[in-house]
Amino acid sequence: VLSHNLCTVLNVPHDPVALEEHFRDDDEGPVSNQGYMPYLNKFILEKVQGNFDKVEFNRMCWTLCAKKNLSKTPLLISDEDAFKVWVIFNFLSEDKYPLIIVPEEIEYLLKKITEAMGAGWQQEQFDHYKIALNTSREGLSAWELIDLIGSGQFSKGMDRQTVSMAINEVFNELILDVLKQGYMLKKGHKRKNWMERWFVLKPNIISYYVSEDLKDKKGDIILDGNCCVEALPDRDGKKCLFLIKCLDKTFEISASDKKKKQEWIQAIQTTVNLLRAGRPPPHKEARQKRKELRQKLLAEQEELERQMKELQAANENKQKELETVRKQLEAAAARAAEEEKKRLQTQVELQDRFSLELEREKMVRQKMEEQVAQKSSELEQYLQRVRELEEMYKQLQEALEDEKQARQDEETVRKLQARLLEEESAKRAELEKWHLQQQQTIQMTEAEKQELENQRIIKEQALQVAMQQLKQLELERKEALEQYEEVKKKLETAANNTKSWKDKVAHHEGLIRLIEPGSKNPHLITNWGPAAFTAAELEQRQKSWKGKKAPSE
Repeated sequence: VLSHNLCTVLNVPHDPVALEEHFRDDDEGPVSNQGYMPYLNKFILEKVQGNFDKVEFNRMCWTLCAKKNLSKTPLLISDEDAFKVWVIFNFLSEDKYPLIIVPEEIEYLLKKITEAMGAGWQQEQFDHYKIALNTSREGLSAWELIDLIGSGQFSKGMDRQTVSMAINEVFNELILDVLKQGYMLKKGHKRKNWMERWFVLKPNIISYYVSEDLKDKKGDIILDGNCCVEALPDRDGKKCLFLIKCLDKTFEISASDKKKKQEWIQAIQTTVNLLRAGRPPPHKEARQKRKELRQKLLAEQEELERQMKELQAANENKQKELETVRKQLEAAAARAAEEEKKRLQTQVELQDRFSLELEREKMVRQKMEEQVAQKSSELEQYLQRVRELEEMYKQLQEALEDEKQARQDEETVRKLQARLLEEESAKRAELEKWHLQQQQTIQMTEAEKQELENQRIIKEQALQVAMQQLKQLELERKEALEQYEEVKKKLETAANNTKSWKDKVAHHEGLIRLIEPGSKNPHLITNWGPAAFTAAELEQRQKSWKGKKAPSE
């Protein structure tokens, strides 16, 4: 029955003959080595094509396991909400068995549910819960997660309906890939009338239904990278219009207000951009990033643990070396004690011998007492040496620690000195380069200075020549000025003489005429040549003569 139901839900043809062949030599059932899992993998799961209803498949699996594992404690959520939480758990859980959901994913899910309820997230409360959880286990199972949400620990003050709506909204987003949904008006393609529809936006399609119960589906808008969405101006009494352009059709839609219009345009444009880039939906991409981050942190933690183990092993080796040195010192102290014991025993024997000989030789007794006193002094010195050895052992331990620290400091200083030497070498090369450039510049400057000095000498010589020429010109100017004064005086004398002659000539009647520049008018021609007067001058002369004759008559 289980195999037939699985094949029906997964759209795989059921083969009862294969089932009988698989279990024909098995009298103990699926619990033997020819159990049910090999059959499930080979004859059912390998034939799945992906064209099945995942919600129905999850509901079947829920039916198989819920009755056995679901807590009998009354919960604040319904069985349907518990099923949706169970499906969300399967989506967010780690990819290893037994399945658990880690605290980071629990926080993400509880935040989503809290935001969907419109309540504020209580980070401090979750931190306390997280600390208590980490001390006992790595995460929660599906049934523990259902108990946590159903207990109302993070939804206090909310009624069952609000919690149910929040779980349903998160379920639609994470499991059904519903990016946005809501009522809008759509213009028909044939009758051109406007009808209210319930739109559901998914990563590659927009479906619209008669109502939000999703029972009567009216059509789909297939989205791809070639689609685009753009806003339209209000017209025909409709407001908040926008247009969805696809390859074969164009859809005109009217939102309820400007905010909804902008939200829908932005959501559709984001979906089209994701399709163009070939990226998954935002919640799946975010889950993959969170998983990669956890793996990275886990790898860093493992690396840190490995380094700690290496340090611990090195420390153990040092401890072993110190223990070896301590044992050697203890052995030396034991040998010293053995020698002391032998020395004491020898001393006792000598004392016995001296006691026997004391009666016989009094003179020798005094010498022996002196020797005993000397031996006692040596004994004190030896004991003092043993104490010094013990003190030296302690100082040796401290010296070993100091030597270890000194080696670390020496390594640090050596690296610093190497870096400083490299910097000094680079600076020295740079200074040598600058010095070479400066020498070249000095040589060029010396050459230019010599050339400028030669030019200055040449210019000074030219200046001296010019000064001499200027002095010569000054002398010539003075001579020319003196000559000009003489000529000016001569001209003034000549002008005075000419004026006196003009006065004399003016008294005569044209017998004598001064030679002056001629007029531009045409001259009269007489038998003897050009006339001495022009026609105008002659007329004036005639009028003057007639005037003089009239009074005389």
